[in-house]
Amino acid sequence: MREHSLIHITRASGTDAPPEAVDLGQRVRELRTDKNWTLEQAAKQAGLARSTLSKIENAQMSPTYEALKKLATGLGVTVPQLFTPPRASQGGGRMAVTRMGEGASHATATYEHELMAGALSQKRMMPYRTRIRARDIAEFDGWVRHSGEEFLYVLTGVVQLFTEFYAPVEMRRGDSAYYDAEMGHNVISVSEEDATVLWVTSLG
Repeated sequence: MREHSLIHITRASGTDAPPEAVDLGQRVRELRTDKNWTLEQAAKQAGLARSTLSKIENAQMSPTYEALKKLATGLGVTVPQLFTPPRASQGGGRMAVTRMGEGASHATATYEHELMAGALSQKRMMPYRTRIRARDIAEFDGWVRHSGEEFLYVLTGVVQLFTEFYAPVEMRRGDSAYYDAEMGHNVISVSEEDATVLWVTSLG
């Protein structure tokens, strides 16, 4: 299994549904009530008449862009956020603990991945611990590349990071690299033992 396949598997557990349409009046009312503001208080913060705000919330008028800017500023959001649905509540926060060796395993000819936090769906990043089996760049069938950004941290051993646009970099325990994952990249172990690294890949 190629690394981009691992990324694809993780993304599949999320959602690719298009953004839902937002009722401006309802959205404004939600933002106002989240602050426990009355119509008068919110209108004063936005520099609008109470009647104007009431009409916006009840879909009785279409506000001008200037009115939208005032409203957004008064509510402490941007204009685009007025038309963006709030994120679903996660019940006050999420957490997942993965014990050593308990992550989902995905082995390839060059890497042995252990996916962490697998119980969480719709993650924005994918953390995984990897044992580097490859000893020569020729062992790869071309570059690994995928969307997003990636963070690499060396846990044990010595690795060599090959990238499409930079000279190879030797990295030891404690060294890290952050790079555009759409740029071709591969990692080999140059130590006697298989090196291990922590990879964190963005999914957004």
